[in-house]
Amino acid sequence: MRPFVRRALQKLEHLDKNTSHHFILTASREIERLETVLDSLIRGILVCDPSHKLILANKAARRFLSIVSYEIAGETVWSVIREELVAEFLAQALVTEDKAEEKEFYVELNGNTRLLTVSLMPMIQKRQVSGTLILIDDITERRNREIKLRRMENLASLTTLAAGVAHEIKNPLGALSIHVQLIQKAMKTQEKLCLKLQDENNQDCEAGKYFRQIDKYLNVINEEVERLNAIVVDFLFAVRPMNANLRKGSINDFISELTGFISPELESAGIKLIVNSADNLPSISFDAGLMKMALLNLIKNAEAAMNRGGKLTITTAGTDTELLISVADTGTGIPEENLPKIFDPYFTTKDDGTGLGLTLVFKIVKEHNGDMNVVSKEGEGSVFTITLPIPQTEKRLLDYKEQSGFVLEEAPPEEMDK
Repeated sequence: MRPFVRRALQKLEHLDKNTSHHFILTASREIERLETVLDSLIRGILVCDPSHKLILANKAARRFLSIVSYEIAGETVWSVIREELVAEFLAQALVTEDKAEEKEFYVELNGNTRLLTVSLMPMIQKRQVSGTLILIDDITERRNREIKLRRMENLASLTTLAAGVAHEIKNPLGALSIHVQLIQKAMKTQEKLCLKLQDENNQDCEAGKYFRQIDKYLNVINEEVERLNAIVVDFLFAVRPMNANLRKGSINDFISELTGFISPELESAGIKLIVNSADNLPSISFDAGLMKMALLNLIKNAEAAMNRGGKLTITTAGTDTELLISVADTGTGIPEENLPKIFDPYFTTKDDGTGLGLTLVFKIVKEHNGDMNVVSKEGEGSVFTITLPIPQTEKRLLDYKEQSGFVLEEAPPEEMDK
């Protein structure tokens, strides 16, 4: 307590009307200053009394947890929080008096998924517990930086391995393929000789059936060799430096050409393709071959996630500094625990997957100095968004609201003291 307030409270009964008015005005300004400080913090703060009733929530906390009005007396903190998982956690932790540090929760804020941590700590006043302090932090950007750093480290470690893999696996596979073909050629020659002798001696023989069976086995070996070779080629492409051939062009024209190529396949799979192209997008420099590979990977993944049909939406949008391409599907979605790992090399949930498809997409986007983001809900679908920078010379003042669909809300004006 401020010394001035303490002294004033001690003499409150003896203060005249003017002095009392001055004291109340000074105290209200002090409270307003403290509230301003709390509302200016990017960390969310909730204050509860010993009965777990919410007595204070700063602006960040109200925004993070979608808190409804808590000014009605007798409201417990978990009863005014709309985020059900957070409310259930607080109800359990506060009632059982469990300690909690940085418990993580995914919440929806303005249509975006954010990662929050919630921590509980007791408030101590005069050596006694006078309530609970709940701290909420938005760690989305921090976690994204950690994930991106780990991805880059993984790619760097794979690069060291690339030369050895090329020598130790790719070359022997080539030799295997050649020798299998030589065996098949020799077997065909022997089959012809055997059949010729059979005709000359007028004898029944199972030679034809025998040779066809061996040829079937050799074809299986050939297919497996080709599959392993494709995996090695994908691996080498994922780790070796790219030589992007950047040429200025229209992303909308590129998307139109790509969707024209892939639409018959999607239609046969029962997938409805929707393309939403923003107007007035500037031309940017990109490698059409690499970008086609990246988007086809995303489209193929979306198709695999919608094995019973669905809707695939490709959208282009832009701001004055960035151009966005999103690929959204209505498929099975990605489990929350897998989201941080989907761009990692070799991570796959498919039985026949190599785990390098999204790694390639990520590397191609990085080669264009861009970035990638994914939002997914299990059972509802996924949205992959590629963000490409617009060069300084190509910046255009796009209408942000119209192109991206976001609306910035202005805070209501503060009430003036009367």
